[in-house]
Amino acid sequence: MAIYAIGDIQGCYDEMVQLLDFIAFDEKRDRLWFAGDLVNRGPKSLETVRFVRRLGDAAITVLGNHDLHLLACANGNVKRLKDQGLMEFLRAEDSEELLYWLQHRPLLHRDEELGYALIHAGLPPQWDLPQAESCAREVEAVLADERAKDYFKLMYGNEPCQWQESLKGMDRYRFITNCLTRLRYCDPSGRLALKEKGPPGTQSKGYLPWFLIPGRRSRDDRIIFGHWSTLGYQHARNAWAIDSGCLWGGKLTAVRIDNGDPEPRQIKCRGAAKPGE
Repeated sequence: MAIYAIGDIQGCYDEMVQLLDFIAFDEKRDRLWFAGDLVNRGPKSLETVRFVRRLGDAAITVLGNHDLHLLACANGNVKRLKDQGLMEFLRAEDSEELLYWLQHRPLLHRDEELGYALIHAGLPPQWDLPQAESCAREVEAVLADERAKDYFKLMYGNEPCQWQESLKGMDRYRFITNCLTRLRYCDPSGRLALKEKGPPGTQSKGYLPWFLIPGRRSRDDRIIFGHWSTLGYQHARNAWAIDSGCLWGGKLTAVRIDNGDPEPRQIKCRGAAKPGE
């Protein structure tokens, strides 16, 4: 059995299938970890979610910001709905069951036996992995019950930008969500810089990639994440970045995590969108 973690798909279904062929994935034997953002901007979001859901126990996916965007639209918050592929998704005959399945995916997956955790974006330096897992479970509980409607109405926003254990209600849920699904840069005190999206070297003074913050409490844990296409594939300080920009004409990355140190297996992608569109 092989276990592979795969970077952001974002509706690039054909490239995903090509990558799975390239790594000789066998759904009866192997397992896949998807780093979130199955949907949005690419041409085949619907087909992508159908495929991953059909894999059942052979696949684990965490929620990304684009997945949550689709769910927010499905729950009535349509102010930011621009992608026509998401409209196709919402109108599909099986959309209700697919959305239910997606809404019940985790924000963080941890396998203690393998020694890896999977998230979409990042962790603030104040959290160790058990705290991150506990915070993820808080938001997952909201998504799984009647509070979800209100959550999706108030999900968007960059505040609060710094963790305090005393945070309550939607302020707490939004901060947790922003870390796990949107974070790239923060400062050593844990202040999030959510508007910073470029590669390292382009950020404002005082901010660093979250995984390079000195003394972050999760530094001894092996963490796999996506979300950061301008970063590309990188491995630094027990963190593996595996979003290599498939949507934008970069590469789609898989890393095997059950057999020694992860090594990237990549295919080149034709690109389904242009940056800035």
